[in-house]
Amino acid sequence: MEIINSLLIGFDAAIQPTVLLYCFLGVFLGTFVGVLPGIGPLAAISLLLPITYYIDATSAIVMLAGVYYGAEYGGSTASILLNLPGTTANAVTCLDGHPMAKQGRAGVALFMTTIASLVGGVVGIMALVLFSHAIVEMAMQFGPAEYFALMVLGLIAASTLASGSPAKGMAMVVLGLLLGTVGTDINSGTVRFDFGIPKLMDGISLVVIAMGLFGISEIVNSITVKRDNKVTQKITMRSMMPTREDVKASLMPMSRGAGIGGFFGALPGTGAAISAFIAYAVEKKIAKDPTRFGNGAIEGITAPESANNAAAQSAFIPTLTLGIPGSATMAIMLGALIIHGIEPGPLLMSEQPSLFWGLIVSFFIGNIMLLVLNIPLIGLWVSILNIPYRLLYPAILVFIAIGVYSVSNSPFDILLVAIVGILGVVLSALRFQAAPLLLGFVLGPLMEENLRRALLISRGDLMVFVDRPISLGLLVIASIIVLWSAFGVLRRFARRQVLERERAQVDG
Repeated sequence: MEIINSLLIGFDAAIQPTVLLYCFLGVFLGTFVGVLPGIGPLAAISLLLPITYYIDATSAIVMLAGVYYGAEYGGSTASILLNLPGTTANAVTCLDGHPMAKQGRAGVALFMTTIASLVGGVVGIMALVLFSHAIVEMAMQFGPAEYFALMVLGLIAASTLASGSPAKGMAMVVLGLLLGTVGTDINSGTVRFDFGIPKLMDGISLVVIAMGLFGISEIVNSITVKRDNKVTQKITMRSMMPTREDVKASLMPMSRGAGIGGFFGALPGTGAAISAFIAYAVEKKIAKDPTRFGNGAIEGITAPESANNAAAQSAFIPTLTLGIPGSATMAIMLGALIIHGIEPGPLLMSEQPSLFWGLIVSFFIGNIMLLVLNIPLIGLWVSILNIPYRLLYPAILVFIAIGVYSVSNSPFDILLVAIVGILGVVLSALRFQAAPLLLGFVLGPLMEENLRRALLISRGDLMVFVDRPISLGLLVIASIIVLWSAFGVLRRFARRQVLERERAQVDG
């Protein structure tokens, strides 16, 4: 009964004309950037972040969230038609989606991925509704020590469990933490690391970091990639109708994919991409004929698409209930809330019920909007794929400059975002992931605040972090993850040494 009452509060907030407008704007733009390979939801959300300064918190978060899960819907279009994933999570859809297109079944593939995305989205929303209360009740027992330990665990998990080198991930987290210390210390009023530049006294803006790392950097990297983005295949409503066998073969994979995505999406460092690959691997493992996969198996597109959309929704569980973002996208969501003076965490549900439940109800509405946008308007998205990138990328760079300047009317911020963009390009060339840096930048000040608060309460006794059972447990888990990652690195190094010795013996 309590959940029903909460959803009624959310429904009242979500059906406000302004919120509905921004919800539609978010899912439309999300589909747009998902369709276009090389841009991605992070760049789009970074571009829209300055707008959140001028609208209310509910509309802002609803719009940014719509971009995020809308991109997962739209990303399958380019994957199927061009074999180019619109987002990272849609990469696995290329394996069977493009072969289906070559077989003349592109319409069926697009229709079934949209239905699978809807199923996964609904399952992820239900997980958010059902488990948020339980997590909040548990989190109410948290003090500063527990929050500090939880943030440490979140950063370590995100940096070591994600793709790439764990050491590089940790290095990026540390860099993010250092960037987060720039500016005036809230506790003492001391200006730190401003290098004598008055503009840095207020710190580095989240908008600057996000646009530099995921706007300019992504665009510059994408310019060097040659793409043949011409779609010649015509998609009609009749060609999109699946057969009875297609529907029957997709039901269980969609259900399993939604369950996998709902679970892994809530874990730090996993997210939609890993959920999609796991769902694909599970379906291939249990299939009667695994050789069908990679040659146009419809389970190979419905399972991962269901998984990545469920993960996109369930990723909001730790972000909203604990204030711990599990990915760079969630870190931007967290930053958008902080911009409006709202602190995500267990008190969000009780202090801002209309925002919390309004956001959840908007997910339902947004997914229905996406169903309408992706099936009847498929011709529009196919035509968008034919936009020349030489026209698209300069326009995006202009929007980045305008957006950064509009936040504080400071030309210095444009220079700063260019510097961060160059840094992002260099880090990308050296194969450093940018997401851990953003997580460290957003969580750094919150970690410092809870660390100081815990030490003030304990009068400087560091044992406060191990005397409390929850804090100790979280730190133990974080230590295990670090040791496991270190063990994996050493094992790979040892294996490489053995292979080199064997190769030397053969050559000798």
